[in-house]
Amino acid sequence: MPLCYKDAGPPFFLFWSAMPLYVRRSLMIPVVRSSLVATLVAGPLLALGLSACSSDSKDELPYVERPVEQIYDEAAKAMNEKDYKKAAKLYDEVERQHPYSQWASRAQVMAAFANYQNLKFDDAILALDRYIQLHPGSDQTAYAYYLKGLCYYEQITDVGRDQKITNLALESLKEVVRRFPESEYARDAKLKIDLTVDHLAGKEMEIGRFYLNEQNYMAAVGRFRKVVEDFQTTSHTPEALHRLVEAYLSVGLVREAGQAGAVLWHNFPGSSWYEDSFALLTKAGIQPVRVEGGDAVAPDGGRSWFGRLWHSVF
Repeated sequence: MPLCYKDAGPPFFLFWSAMPLYVRRSLMIPVVRSSLVATLVAGPLLALGLSACSSDSKDELPYVERPVEQIYDEAAKAMNEKDYKKAAKLYDEVERQHPYSQWASRAQVMAAFANYQNLKFDDAILALDRYIQLHPGSDQTAYAYYLKGLCYYEQITDVGRDQKITNLALESLKEVVRRFPESEYARDAKLKIDLTVDHLAGKEMEIGRFYLNEQNYMAAVGRFRKVVEDFQTTSHTPEALHRLVEAYLSVGLVREAGQAGAVLWHNFPGSSWYEDSFALLTKAGIQPVRVEGGDAVAPDGGRSWFGRLWHSVF
């Protein structure tokens, strides 16, 4: 069963394969997929969606009837030589000339994978969707969902751009975990889900910061609250809580600012973002507090206004 992390070896490979394509491109390091190609070519091949539709008629090979083994061997050779465009055409030719042979199903997955390798993601996704529709109960359907998720994942762009593809990647990867939680693809899908969610949170933060700089405070609050409520396990949550403190104080909502600060304190007491929020709240006249025995107390040992608020929240 082909899987990016399965035969990776060094831990770096798993870290590297989890990166979206635009990140790998920016680092100018070639994508390593040789082990996956070898597995697909030499090992048992999977039956995936029809990919004959991936090539325009003008790109199709001239129809010259040949034994299925000969076409397949040529396709495998092209794959080993990383001529993915040629390989995809040859695998399509296997299905075109011998649609009812056992080789046809093998060629389908290889054509889809060749298109994926050639960054022809739309062609691969169309083929995979068709396969999923036609073969929902196949033992290879899990891989079809997984490869579809990878096709979207590889197209994730930086947070400065539209994140439609990122959302599609998230939904596709979640589908793998939901439908096939015990499959060998679920582990890698979960890793990519975490990175994808963090990416979406980063987009919300970017928009929120823009609104904050434009002094559109309540619009900024909406974005930061979305991070806290919908993406609370991401790395952006501490900053989102601090930005809520900042935005609420800017419009005079002291109690709301204190609540955001209390949540930040409770969950991320050692965060530098809490230190910044602490300074803002102190400047706003909220008495500094510390945690003792799970409670918030003022420096003199008495309960502060912020401490009472913290206690009421938790």
